[in-house]
Amino acid sequence: MGAELVLPTPHMAQPGAGNARTGGALDPAMEAASIRLDAAMAAARFHGAELDPRDFHGAPGETVPRAASLVRWLRESGLWAKEARLRWRQFFQVRSDAPIVLLFKDGSASLLVGHDAAQAVVFLKDPRPSADGTPVAVDELRLSQMWNGEVVLVRRARGGATDDEPFSFGWLTRLVLRERRNLREVIVASLTMSVLQILPPFLVMIAIDQVLTHHSMSTLALIGLILALTAGYETFLGYARREIVEVLSARLDARLNLHVFRRLLALPIDYFERTPTGETTHRISQIFKIREFLTGKLVSTFLDIFTLVVLLPFLFWMSPTLAWMVLAAAVVVTLMIMAFMPAMRRVWSKLIEAETKKWTVLVETVHGIRTVKSLAVENARNDEWDERVAEAGHARLESGRVSNWAQTLITPIERFIDRGVLLIGAYLVLTMPAGLSGISAGSLIAFMLLGTRVAAPLIGLAKLIQDLEDVRSSVAQVAAVLNNPTETAAMRRGLRPRLDGALRFDEVTFRYAGAKNTALERISFDVPAGTMLGLVGRSGSGKSTITRLLQGISRDYSGSLKIDGADLREINLTHLRRSLGVVLQDNFLFRGTVRENIIAGRPGLTLEDVVRAARLAGAEEFIERLPFGYETYIEEGSTNISGGQRQRLAIARALITDPRILVLDEATSALDPESEALVNANLLRIGKGRTMIIVSHRLSSLVECDQILVLDKGHAIDIGPHPDLVERCAIYRQLWQQQNRHMEAPTGRQPMLRPVLARE
Repeated sequence: MGAELVLPTPHMAQPGAGNARTGGALDPAMEAASIRLDAAMAAARFHGAELDPRDFHGAPGETVPRAASLVRWLRESGLWAKEARLRWRQFFQVRSDAPIVLLFKDGSASLLVGHDAAQAVVFLKDPRPSADGTPVAVDELRLSQMWNGEVVLVRRARGGATDDEPFSFGWLTRLVLRERRNLREVIVASLTMSVLQILPPFLVMIAIDQVLTHHSMSTLALIGLILALTAGYETFLGYARREIVEVLSARLDARLNLHVFRRLLALPIDYFERTPTGETTHRISQIFKIREFLTGKLVSTFLDIFTLVVLLPFLFWMSPTLAWMVLAAAVVVTLMIMAFMPAMRRVWSKLIEAETKKWTVLVETVHGIRTVKSLAVENARNDEWDERVAEAGHARLESGRVSNWAQTLITPIERFIDRGVLLIGAYLVLTMPAGLSGISAGSLIAFMLLGTRVAAPLIGLAKLIQDLEDVRSSVAQVAAVLNNPTETAAMRRGLRPRLDGALRFDEVTFRYAGAKNTALERISFDVPAGTMLGLVGRSGSGKSTITRLLQGISRDYSGSLKIDGADLREINLTHLRRSLGVVLQDNFLFRGTVRENIIAGRPGLTLEDVVRAARLAGAEEFIERLPFGYETYIEEGSTNISGGQRQRLAIARALITDPRILVLDEATSALDPESEALVNANLLRIGKGRTMIIVSHRLSSLVECDQILVLDKGHAIDIGPHPDLVERCAIYRQLWQQQNRHMEAPTGRQPMLRPVLARE
């Protein structure tokens, strides 16, 4: 396609040109959307990041990718991205050679790759892989006809992406500082309100010292007017500050929750396998305490500091003696709280540990409620719950007592600031002349009005130390989960080769963390693409471990594992898992319709694709009998469908992505004989054009496999088709004979009594 066809209407390619990725003809809207994705991928590629268009998910109803969706997609890939509006002259101020994504009015896009100020032109490049890549010079008039200023700016993330940094107080501080604009507005409002708080006490002082003495009604009226205006303005500023704080709190809360959930999803599977669910959920729930601290106590205390900075000098100006008393009392409160910190830290640690154990019992019981009910172990679980509640109660009581002692000792000092300073000030007024004491009756009242507003921030600042210790424990709890090694780097980087399914294990050895023996010991085998490979062996022989390695769940193995000649550890993890379809023995279905569960991995597919996958998995027949067919809602825990039906839906879900490698790990063990026969009959059709790895204890379901790998205690014993293994492999022959005894005539056995129905 010529370069001149790109610019005025970039999506109007030559008839039949189609799309480079799919090879089929697209309508203008679809091709425009494809070009925008191509432009974002080209910009990311310039910065060393490879994007997969299957990872892009736009907003509901979004047919053409918007700038915000593209920015989110780029940021999820570890890049810095921002949507903006630029003017023509701003192009010539750009000093970077990085491409800029221009979003055109018709829904398509192009890449700005350079400019020439002397000729007043910019150079645009067609982002499509099928284009020749020659930049085209465009002037301002021509560009304005198809572009309204919308761009997406992309660059490498400076200093590492925030999402990849360890969760800590430092990370939280940087999170708060990202809201600089809102913080500036809050600070300005707080400073203004602090200044306004000085005026009413001084007016009260004038009223007492001057108005009452000289009986000046006009001065009193003026003071009243000023107070009214000040109150109105202070009310307005208070509303504005609270509104800004609410916006700031909402933004911080959203950023915090998004980060926690993304980081949680990035944790490897083995973390969740070795950590109790209740422990994880309880630790993560501490994020709400951190959120309340950031958006509540911390913000209010931070704002009160401005009040302190503004008002404290006026207190010293009015009466240094009384001001030093207020300040000394606040320092004593601070020292008392710090003295109680070691004890508080100790009892809080016990409380957190007790609460974690209690929460673990609760989540475990709810998660396994079917087993609890079926075994009638409600009393045993209730006894354990009572024990954990008692432990948590004792820990909470001990924590409360330590805090109570601290508050008891602090209360007299707080009362001294409220009342003792007033008595001492009154004594100074009565016993010393105004010139010597530096304070009059009116200024004493003004001092007390200001003093209460200064004392509260001082005591609040002291108590903030106690709150910080509590939040520090919460941060440690959340960090214990989020700071585990993640799969983020492997999911963003790596090769994205086209996978056909050829597998090669070469001297692969693997040991689970904490295990004494190896799960796999120098496993070597080689299967070409399109092979149906069965894995058999006794329990613990390493069958499921091989499937875990293929999924990239465990990557710390020795030896070489290659798919189509590419080392598995060098392949992008998301790309690898999208190329695999996995069906487990016990599969989880999400709350939602049957259709939504089948297309969970590819939400953009149509109902026709869903029906095709369901038919291939043998699920179409029972789905059509459901009350609402493919729109039948599956309840939590899949309680409204049978285990066999759930398994066939899981197989359909794995097939909907058309994976090059399909792993069935005991996938048919939960099926009834009819369903299993149906799935086994479809295995040849399911495996057409893809590599299949079938793990099964039922050897009868593997007889049609091209190759069967026999494992024993982590070693590869033999590999070959079923007839050959029966002849030459003793372990396989023994397993086969154990499972097919019913086919032999019984000898030497006593006849069994025939069961009969009891009659009344």
